[in-house]
Amino acid sequence: MPSPSGQVPSSVVVVGAGLAGAQTAAALRKHGFEGHLTVLGAEGLPPYDRPPLSKELLKRTEPVWLADDLGTDLTALVDDLRLADPATRLEADQERVVVRTASGEDVVADAVVLACGSAPLRPAGWDAAMTLHTAPDAERLRAAVAVPGMRLVVVGAGWIGAEVAGVAAGAGARVTVVEAGPVPLERQLGRTVGGLLTPWYDAAGVTLVSGVAVEKVLPGPSDGAPGAGSVVLADGRVLEADLVLAAVGARPASRWLAGSLPLETNGGLRVNRAGRFMGVHSPTDPAGRLHLDALRRVWAVGDIATREHPVFGPVPGGHWSAALHDPEVTVRALLGLDERAAEPDHVRERLGLAPIPAHAPYVFSQQLGHDLALFGVPSPFDDVVVRGTPTASGGWAALYLENALDRHPRRTADGHRVATVRAVLLVDSPREVGQVRKLMNRSVPLTVDLDRALDPATKLKDAVV
Repeated sequence: MPSPSGQVPSSVVVVGAGLAGAQTAAALRKHGFEGHLTVLGAEGLPPYDRPPLSKELLKRTEPVWLADDLGTDLTALVDDLRLADPATRLEADQERVVVRTASGEDVVADAVVLACGSAPLRPAGWDAAMTLHTAPDAERLRAAVAVPGMRLVVVGAGWIGAEVAGVAAGAGARVTVVEAGPVPLERQLGRTVGGLLTPWYDAAGVTLVSGVAVEKVLPGPSDGAPGAGSVVLADGRVLEADLVLAAVGARPASRWLAGSLPLETNGGLRVNRAGRFMGVHSPTDPAGRLHLDALRRVWAVGDIATREHPVFGPVPGGHWSAALHDPEVTVRALLGLDERAAEPDHVRERLGLAPIPAHAPYVFSQQLGHDLALFGVPSPFDDVVVRGTPTASGGWAALYLENALDRHPRRTADGHRVATVRAVLLVDSPREVGQVRKLMNRSVPLTVDLDRALDPATKLKDAVV
């Protein structure tokens, strides 16, 4: 068994057969790993892309298989592929890692890469509501909304809730969306921007009920259609539905790690920039008392990984871009090809090492007749300014500015305010996506001449200072 410090592992187990897991397996082989590779999946299906499940619910009748879309065929990469034998327990020590599976077998390896994805949230007592997370979920939902005039109640006006609502309404369903917050996407985009999206619901023929919580979800009559039920609101109203969809978020699929590794409050694992598990969350958590040589055997990518970013700090998983790009850096570090992958760029420069490409967190959404692209991490403490006119027919953008307590704010030679941009939301602006991606994918914060940045006639890249 090789030492965890300096020698290439002879065996690796990847837990998760989604995008992050498939990219990890591909990167391992790409970078010359010839050892024994095991991949454990939970759904019994080859890797596929999840975003189209909601965005293209009615356009695609089968998943977007990653073997076709990215050329990532696990059957050609993996020695031991188990697509329906999920992990149930992890033990890591100085000599090895052991992953117990649902079948009761122990998989022993030199290193583990946790790419186990996320699981949809379903509050207690909401058994009558379905969720949309897997290909079978999408198949069931697709069949339901194909019935003209069906009544769909969506609980949650987040990314998935809005996407499904628009698709279903466009197919002739009677759709009601219930949102506990005052506006859609408040948690993700803030109240100001969420308020600008509210009119989209009425324009798409969707009834939006906001500012009221769901008290319970009751099943329909036993002789009724599968999935039928009623939604009882906190104010006493009852919404009858042929199908109830719970779209109230997701969290890392990490419950099986409880007691083995110290999890964050959201279920994630804190890793460094290279993806190596840092081993700390709560100093009183006995699961965190792992030997350093054991920690060096545990890596994480994708939804489960709260990963250090040179601009945004610790970024929770859940971004498609992280699952796509982060495995490359993690695998190079795991194989010892880049032993300083976690170092800041200025340290790498002194050592004569090339900078590691930075990828800003990225979310893309098609909802209610509009396209949204979000780069960065909005904060409730940011100042929000709008570029363009949201009520007009053209595109617009929201810039999230760092709210720095600076008594001497920076100014340009023209006296314009210089602002640091923490996130950019592009709405119906496909031509700007490429340039904004390049601006946000840097390893330094984006600072702009705010007057120029808010002028739609000026390209955002020309406002950079």
